[in-house]
Amino acid sequence: MASGVTVDDSVVTIFNDMKVRKASANEEEKSKRKKAVLFCLSDDKKRIIMEEGNEILQGDEGDPYLKLISILPPNDCRYVLYDAMYDTKESKKEDLVFIFWAPENAPLKSKMIYASSKDAIKKKFTGVKHEWQVNGLEDIKDRKTLAEKLGGASVVTLEGRPLND
Repeated sequence: MASGVTVDDSVVTIFNDMKVRKASANEEEKSKRKKAVLFCLSDDKKRIIMEEGNEILQGDEGDPYLKLISILPPNDCRYVLYDAMYDTKESKKEDLVFIFWAPENAPLKSKMIYASSKDAIKKKFTGVKHEWQVNGLEDIKDRKTLAEKLGGASVVTLEGRPLND
C-alpha cells in the first residue's frame, strides 16, 4: 500500500549528481561529490527529503563505511544512497546502493510509513542495481554483508579496506 508520501525534487537532483561521474572533474570537484546521503521524512510526513547534515563527501577523512554506520539514527528509519567503491578479483567497481534502514527499536508507526513510502523513492532511483534492507547495527557493521550484496565471493575489498576490517 502506498503512503501518499512524495519525493522532493532535491532528492532526485542529489541522485542524478551521484549517478553521473564526470570524467573531467578535477580533484576538488571529486572531493565534494556525495559518497552517502541519508533521506528522511519531512516534519509533516508528506515528503521524502535529504536529512540536513547527514551526508558524507568523497573528500572526507576516514573510512566512509564506518562513518555511514555512525550517522544512522539508532531509533528511527532512514533511506540511504551509498556510492560503494570496491574491488573484485577482476576489477575496481563503483555502484550505488539503496539502503532501507529500519532498526528493530524504531517506533512501529515510523517503520510502517517508511516501508509504505519506499517504492516512491525507489522509483526515482532508476538504475540502482543493489538494494539492502538493514534492521540493526548487527546487519551492517560487517563489510562482508555489503560485499555479498555487491558481488558475493568475488569482492575482495570495500572502500579500499579488506572485508574482515
